Amino acid sequence: MSVLTHWQTGSLSGDVVRSARTVGDLLEYWGDREAAEAMASTPLYETETYFSKPDGTEGAILWGSTRLFPGTVGREYFMTRGHWHLKPTHGELIVVVSGTGFVALMDRDRKATTVELQPGTTYHIDGTLAHRTINTGDEPLVFWCAWAADCGHEYESIAREGFSERFISPL
Repeated sequence: MSVLTHWQTGSLSGDVVRSARTVGDLLEYWGDREAAEAMASTPLYETETYFSKPDGTEGAILWGSTRLFPGTVGREYFMTRGHWHLKPTHGELIVVVSGTGFVALMDRDRKATTVELQPGTTYHIDGTLAHRTINTGDEPLVFWCAWAADCGHEYESIAREGFSERFISPL
C-alpha cells in the first residue's frame, strides 16, 4: 500500500487517517482559559497520517503532515498539544514546507529551548525531549513528520504540567 504525498499543501491521498483539533480541544493547555473558551470552536490544526504498518509496530516508520493555523488565544500563539516519546531512543524528523514558527523542546528538568522553523527547515527532534510546534506567522505552518511507529506518545503530563515556557505575541 502506498499514498500520494502532495508536498506543498501538506496533504496525502490514499488510505490515511485525518484528525482535526480546535482551540477547545486544548482548553487545559492555554494560559488564558477564558479566551480559549470564547473561541473553543476555532480550528487549530489538522493532521494526516499514513500508517505503513499498525501503530506500535517495531521497525515501522509512520509518515504524516500537520497544518497548524495562524492565530492566538489571548496573546498566546496557536500551538500543538506537545508530547514525550515513551521510547526516548526514538526521535522524530520534521520538514517544513510553508509558514513560520518554532518547535519548542523541553527536557526532563523542564529546561526549554526552541528551534526556528521556516520553509526548508529539516530538524531531527531528539526522542528524550518533549516537543510541540508553535505558529508565529500569518499563514498555516505546514510540516511533514516521520517517526518510528513504536516510539509511543505521552500527552497527559503536558496537559497537566504544561511546558516551562509560553509563546506570547508581542502585539
